[in-house]
Amino acid sequence: MDEEYDVIILGTGLTECILSGILAVEGKKVLHIDRNDFYGGESASLDLAQLYQRFRGDEKPPASLGRDRDYCVDLIPKFLLTGEGLVKVLVYTNVMRYLSFVPISTSMVYYGDKIYKVPSTSNEATLSPLVGFMQKLKARSFFEYLREWRETDPATHKGLDLDRMTMSQVYDHFGLNEDTQEFIGHAMALHLDEKYKAQPARRTCDSVIMYASSASRANIDNRSSPYIYPQYGLGDLPQAFARLSAVYTGTFMLATPVDEIVRNAAGGFEGVRSGDQVARAKIVIGDPSYFAGAVRKTGRVIRAICIMKNPIPNTSAASAQIILPQRQTGREHDIYVTCLSADQKICPPNVHIASISTIAETSSNPEAEIKAALNLLGPVEQKFVWESDIFEPVADGTADNVFISRSYDATSHFETVYDDVKDMYRRITGHDLVLKNRNDADNEAQQQQQ
Repeated sequence: MDEEYDVIILGTGLTECILSGILAVEGKKVLHIDRNDFYGGESASLDLAQLYQRFRGDEKPPASLGRDRDYCVDLIPKFLLTGEGLVKVLVYTNVMRYLSFVPISTSMVYYGDKIYKVPSTSNEATLSPLVGFMQKLKARSFFEYLREWRETDPATHKGLDLDRMTMSQVYDHFGLNEDTQEFIGHAMALHLDEKYKAQPARRTCDSVIMYASSASRANIDNRSSPYIYPQYGLGDLPQAFARLSAVYTGTFMLATPVDEIVRNAAGGFEGVRSGDQVARAKIVIGDPSYFAGAVRKTGRVIRAICIMKNPIPNTSAASAQIILPQRQTGREHDIYVTCLSADQKICPPNVHIASISTIAETSSNPEAEIKAALNLLGPVEQKFVWESDIFEPVADGTADNVFISRSYDATSHFETVYDDVKDMYRRITGHDLVLKNRNDADNEAQQQQQ
């Protein structure tokens, strides 16, 4: 440890491990440290004994739940859309070879006290009650516009400037009512709240295009939803990127305390001290837990893990995502439900793991805030409910070379994680992240070393 590196990374959460892998492939000498004795940090997957130890101390799991080692329970469950940015990173870095993905059976949305399948084909959309009869032609017009839209061809823009117009203005242009807006903005674009409507429409339209592309790919593959998930839990994702980093120039040290962030006289980053050893580098990257004085709290996330002996009623599925849009529950933020089973190899047969997440809006009773989601689950054997703070860096890191990731949000997908990776990479390197084929990256790294 007591030597010089190009980059030191603190914490083995997914964001940190992705950056570790990418920077190592680019030829950077990386030291990666975690105070824990396992990979993943807040995005880890735990066995049953670890889950009980984390939330219930010395209490032992009941024997009726089966063996500890048959569980891989995500602390922060998220699904991947097949067309989203993180999947592209997995493909271009060849990290896919370390992982095995399985489809999620269904994606559903809560509407009027019932749950309905999110349409993934034009025929399903025609029959779905989520879009009213009089709105179906207007929605079709909107989707056809996005299907034909090309950034480099102004003729396909048809007079709409998606970078200047707000999403609310685009909705008005196509005559889409609140129900249709809710379906597009929350079930397809996967927005957490309504703030997106006042923002430039481009981001939402890109998200809808990506969702539609993922759904189309799912139909080709005879899958009933556009979501996929890694077998044995999300904890394998950080480990896969850690393996990539280690194949190149990465050195990993788990169960290593970080006693001090060493700075020079000007306040810039100089190194990391653990005990009497100091590792030095030009740059440090880390999650907020390592930089208490350099982050600010922006909110709280409510999370729940529920162990059940049954699938979620009315889903008829071994795995599912359910989105409860904020308008349907009288809240400001959506509630997300994920359900997994032995099909994903995260629990024993005849057991289902449902997870719930949302942004906390009160300070009194977190379980009351997710009551609408809990009511959907049916009988629950064991329930773990907790809150965690959301942090973001106070500064962008360019002044002192201290680059801090954002806390994981309440969404059930990875786009915000990938956005953070891209933003941090740009600030660290001074240029945008360009995804390259693994062989091309290998050749560049070899040329740089010659």
